[in-house]
Amino acid sequence: MRDVEDLLKLLDGLFEPGADRWSAAAADWWDDFYADRDRPVPFFADKPDENLAGWLDLGWIRPGRALDIGGGPGRNAVFLAGCGFEVDAVDLSPAAVAWGRDRARAAGAGVRFLCADVFTADLTGPYDLVYDSGLFHHLPPHRRISYRELLRRVLAPGGHFGLTCFAAGAMGSTTPDAQLYKQGRLEGGLAFESGELVRAFAEYTLVTMRRMNAEPPESDRFGEEFLWTALFRNGGKTG
Repeated sequence: MRDVEDLLKLLDGLFEPGADRWSAAAADWWDDFYADRDRPVPFFADKPDENLAGWLDLGWIRPGRALDIGGGPGRNAVFLAGCGFEVDAVDLSPAAVAWGRDRARAAGAGVRFLCADVFTADLTGPYDLVYDSGLFHHLPPHRRISYRELLRRVLAPGGHFGLTCFAAGAMGSTTPDAQLYKQGRLEGGLAFESGELVRAFAEYTLVTMRRMNAEPPESDRFGEEFLWTALFRNGGKTG
């Protein structure tokens, strides 16, 4: 045991291999998940999160450099590029990245896709926006340390961090952290109370937090009520 990363890797190993959705070893699982692009999975739709589009409508975020982490087949990354952002998008799954590149080509969007573990990826920050739609709730508790270190490393001063994740009581597991290590499973993803998210990212200024709006199938935006949406700012109050 030489450093914190060695300790984090040891804790990774306390989970069953089939529970891993966060490390490079999980790429095959996600490849299988994304193999059939026609599966009726709500977030396979080629449309952005309604909260993300809404923040732009309100002027809370503005075009700049953006990093989409765990973005799957690129629906939010392509949207941001179309809104004038310079976008890097990172995902573990080669199948998801290939799909994202296809979408970007079809839309004429200049997204730089990276197939990598976001914690070890070669990222060229700082970024004005870091956006996560569905990665955080697949991390075991100890990897929240890695996640916060990533934000400290790549998020620009005054930049924004946006998040969607499972809401406690609506979707996901609320099993206590210690019990997760005893059972070696994450039960499909972890759910959070709003206060837990505020505490997890206490070094940032909370701009807004609410449940995602449910969007009808004909909407040009994605929305499911079982998710939290949150926007934080790196330093100071918003104008």
